[in-house]
Amino acid sequence: MHIDALKTLVIDALEDLKAKDIALLDVSKLTSVTDLMIIASGTSTRHVSALAGSVVEKAKEAGEQPLGVEGENGADWVLVDLGDLVVHIMLPETRQLYDLERLWADLPSDVERGESEVRGA
Repeated sequence: MHIDALKTLVIDALEDLKAKDIALLDVSKLTSVTDLMIIASGTSTRHVSALAGSVVEKAKEAGEQPLGVEGENGADWVLVDLGDLVVHIMLPETRQLYDLERLWADLPSDVERGESEVRGA
């Protein structure tokens, strides 16, 4: 499945169950692990679990087998790994604590790192 179609599928699955504050991060220049991250908040651990379950279900229906799902037990932060797209669903307090949006925004890109190494920085 093309990354844009997968992104739309995930966002639709999250919106269908009323996820809060959905954010999309393009991290393709920052890491080779994944290209996109979607971060969303749920209102309770039950809501976070339901959101993650919806993402997994919709992905499977579209023929995309998740590579892994982490955090289902505590459900204050559930990660759904879809390869080129990783979904983080968190309680608002957990999201504020880890502040992934700021963390990824502050990282230098591979291009910037390569230029610094060439300059000898």
